[in-house]
Amino acid sequence: MHVLLATDADWIVDEVTAALGGPDTSFTVCREGRLVSSLVADRDPDLVIADLQIGSMGGIAVCMALRLDESAGALDHVPVIMLLDRVADVYLAKRSEAEGWLVKPLDALRLRRAVDTVLDGGTWTEGVSADDAPSAVTDDGSAAENATDDGSVVAVTDGETVDAG
Repeated sequence: MHVLLATDADWIVDEVTAALGGPDTSFTVCREGRLVSSLVADRDPDLVIADLQIGSMGGIAVCMALRLDESAGALDHVPVIMLLDRVADVYLAKRSEAEGWLVKPLDALRLRRAVDTVLDGGTWTEGVSADDAPSAVTDDGSAAENATDDGSVVAVTDGETVDAG
């Protein structure tokens, strides 16, 4: 298995390579999010693991760029697992079309199970299931409500964000 790990955090590199490393696993570490698409084209990884926060281009944007390149025929499909900072980031991961996500802190067992599930064609979600993850706007274009970290609710209507208290 070849894993492209997109992160600029050394501790994530250490944890992921320790959890997934073995004689049949190789890694490419990309510390610049904007370079992930070109590395996917060059290295043909089996999986991309993307940290939510990467210096030049975050993990959500990385995943969306991969999906855009895939839909344009520029890249073959490669599954993506996102490493989220908090449960509140789940709705972003869902919108990015990632096959899976884990909420930090990481542990080796969860990471290995997520990778195995995604590589077998499944999905791996934490915090909120993929079906229950809130969206900024519902599929019919109506407003959706989202709780923020401080417990307040933000209503999103027609692309305009309003603090709903």
